[in-house]
Amino acid sequence: QVQFVESGGGLVQPGGSLRLSCVPSGNILSITVMGWYRQAPGKQRELVATITSDYAPNYADAVKGRFTISRDNTKSTVYLQMNSLKPEDTAVYYCNSLNNKCLPSDYWGQGTQVTVSS
Repeated sequence: QVQFVESGGGLVQPGGSLRLSCVPSGNILSITVMGWYRQAPGKQRELVATITSDYAPNYADAVKGRFTISRDNTKSTVYLQMNSLKPEDTAVYYCNSLNNKCLPSDYWGQGTQVTVSS
């Protein structure tokens, strides 16, 4: 069982950029599909992007063309480059592994806060 630690969030103006990082807090037994999620106050947690062990990415329509997910399989580290940020991107961002049913692990980290505001 592995949990992840997210970092890189902060306060940024609309149109700005941030790069989020996700590192394991325990031993990684296998390489799997990884995803970034976000949750705004009063809203459901939503899937933002995924990346397979073969580096194939997928994105939610809301972030397509603006965000880039990547990973370093040797370090089991996942990144989310966020460009052209909008106020509606404001949320706590989490990373997690996905199983074969495209469902996340039950073990969530603390997340990292991203606030987009002028």
